[in-house]
Amino acid sequence: MATSKSMFRAAPHNQRNEHRDFMVQVIFFGMTILLIIPVLIILATLIWKGGPAISWDFLFTNPTNGMTEGGILPALIGTIWLVLVALAISVPLGVAAALYLSEYAPDNWLTRFINLAIINLAGVPSIVHALFGVGAFVIFFGFGTSILAASLTLAIMTLPLIIVATRESLQAVPLAFREACWNVGATRWQAIRRVVLPNAVSGILTGVILEVSRTTGETAPIMFTGAAFFLPFLPESVFDQTMALSLHLFVVSTQVPHVPEHLPYGVALVLIGMVLMMNALSIAFRMYLRGQKKW
Repeated sequence: MATSKSMFRAAPHNQRNEHRDFMVQVIFFGMTILLIIPVLIILATLIWKGGPAISWDFLFTNPTNGMTEGGILPALIGTIWLVLVALAISVPLGVAAALYLSEYAPDNWLTRFINLAIINLAGVPSIVHALFGVGAFVIFFGFGTSILAASLTLAIMTLPLIIVATRESLQAVPLAFREACWNVGATRWQAIRRVVLPNAVSGILTGVILEVSRTTGETAPIMFTGAAFFLPFLPESVFDQTMALSLHLFVVSTQVPHVPEHLPYGVALVLIGMVLMMNALSIAFRMYLRGQKKW
């Protein structure tokens, strides 16, 4: 019996490997907890200090008394305008660029230069994008300080997210899918439209989720191109100025005296909640599409 147990006992080398694996697992788990704790603390602080400010009047009325009272309706609607227009501009352009780079472009110096430009564009600070937006869209194209100019600036800033996410999802579709389409006489575009794109939609939505998160919280690009300090009315077209939650949070936190303590925290809580809600909807739709895959 003792001999049988000794035969199946793990060798010292295997025991050391198992010990190392366990230690690595503990370290990674600890790092994950360290990342989650600050997020939970921030959310708890916002809920505790900003929760009392949340009400129907706070969400659906205009600011009053020098923005020390009232609600955030113009900023809330303006943020939705900015995000939706930026998505409408950047998603078609980003997907088209990714399709060219992944499905059509040859591997030459021009393609490598375009990829390098995309990487560099992703690393440009937002304030530089803001100055570009002022020069290009506000002045050169004559859009003025408007939702359109601000959304175009946000679209240019977040375009690399869409391109990279789309390109990676396109390249993840097996080559055999394309070859099967070509073998039955389908053109390259028919294969892309009927097979490749439907199987890459879930990955494209990853880029959309990242763009929504970034465009909702950006301040510098919209401060110079379309967001207003205070507008007690709602925008009617993309050529109007608008308030935005991110700029409104900055203003009531730093520029407006005698603001109640709960007001900035309430604005921040609504901003975070809006981002989480949009991301949750996108993630749910992405999971549904992934569940429809046959491979």
